[in-house]
Amino acid sequence: MFELFEDREQAGRALAAALAHYRDEPGLLVLGLARGGLPVAAEVAAGLGAELDVLVIRKIRAPGHPELAIGAVGPDQVRVLNEDIITQMGISLAELVHATHKARAELTEREHRYRLKRPATPVRGRTVIIVDDGLATGASLEAAIASVRQGQATRIITAIPVGVPDAVQRLESRSDQLICLMAPKNFVAVSRWYRHFNQVSDDEVIACLNRFQKNTADGGPQSTDTHDSPHRPHHS
Repeated sequence: MFELFEDREQAGRALAAALAHYRDEPGLLVLGLARGGLPVAAEVAAGLGAELDVLVIRKIRAPGHPELAIGAVGPDQVRVLNEDIITQMGISLAELVHATHKARAELTEREHRYRLKRPATPVRGRTVIIVDDGLATGASLEAAIASVRQGQATRIITAIPVGVPDAVQRLESRSDQLICLMAPKNFVAVSRWYRHFNQVSDDEVIACLNRFQKNTADGGPQSTDTHDSPHRPHHS
């Protein structure tokens, strides 16, 4: 029987407890996938005394079926595709190019909005923890891992509160370590495993980044609560 997370912040504190052995590691960087992954990542970074930044990934939507992801794009021209779905749906090369272009345009616009001309934090030579609020298809996290690996991070840890077992297993081989607190067989949707799962707005992403930076600059308390969690992590 799995316990529900109260909200993204509580899920982040539970992840921080599971990742406690990384606390105060020099150069540790936590990247939260926008939008829903950032509130989770902020709690992880606070609990571990790490630096925090946002990682923008955009899903490539199937033509005529915007709810269906056929892949994802990340920074530095990273793209991952679900070839099986593309083949099954008979998506043409021209349609794929158009859908990819649209996703890249969305990524560029979101990065500009969130960063306000601040450069992305370099990942080269660092241990990087990639955080999202859950794992369904895995397209976004797969693109995130590829992007960070392309940036020459020394070690990549993927950390999620809950995920589909098959997708969790698939991403284990792409990360140096994967932490998933729950991988229920009756997954259905990420939102099912949270009592409160409100949509995170762009303004909330920006506010979260600014608040974290201010707390760090002020030398205020980083961690709110990293006590033992009832959620037992799955380690790869």
